[in-house]
Amino acid sequence: MFVKMFTVGMLRTNCFLVADIKSREASVIDPGFDSESEANPILREIARNGLEVKYIIDTHGHSDHIGGNAPLKKLTKAPILIHEYDSALLSSLPADRRLHDGDLIEVGSVKLRVIHTPGHSKGSIVLLGADCVFSGDTLFAGSIGRYDLPGGSLREIQSSLRNKLMTLPDHFKVYPGHGPVSTIGEERRNNPFLQDFNWEFF
Repeated sequence: MFVKMFTVGMLRTNCFLVADIKSREASVIDPGFDSESEANPILREIARNGLEVKYIIDTHGHSDHIGGNAPLKKLTKAPILIHEYDSALLSSLPADRRLHDGDLIEVGSVKLRVIHTPGHSKGSIVLLGADCVFSGDTLFAGSIGRYDLPGGSLREIQSSLRNKLMTLPDHFKVYPGHGPVSTIGEERRNNPFLQDFNWEFF
């Protein structure tokens, strides 16, 4: 699996180009561009590798993750995928496919499993690969996503972290929605939010 990270927009969102080089199929995860010109580095990488973008995948519906949906779809013709609970947040350009927990997204030989992880938003998801997870705004290096925004929930993000992400093996790489890449093991050992889930007053 080929993965390249681009940091875009005012909130420094991580946008990922994920591809199977053999089949030349690719997906773009979280195109949070503030302008169409921010798509240019990604488009150059797509062209350089002769890739065809099969899907645009939003890990959730916040503006810093979906801002580039329209220009990217215009340029690639790829359908937009988002969890059904956040699909209403795509007010200007509707989802082409509404995702559900357990769905499988195939990009050539690359398989990404949709895991519903509510807490940051009602429809937050992570995408589980063979040895990695694209964690959106559910898990960051050393931190977690906010749960005090509309649709957020302290109890739900605690459950998502404890019962879904922390069940993954230590060696799994974590590609978060913001900040540096990490691993599940690194976060299990050092992320203060994962040491004690009683954070009502954290």
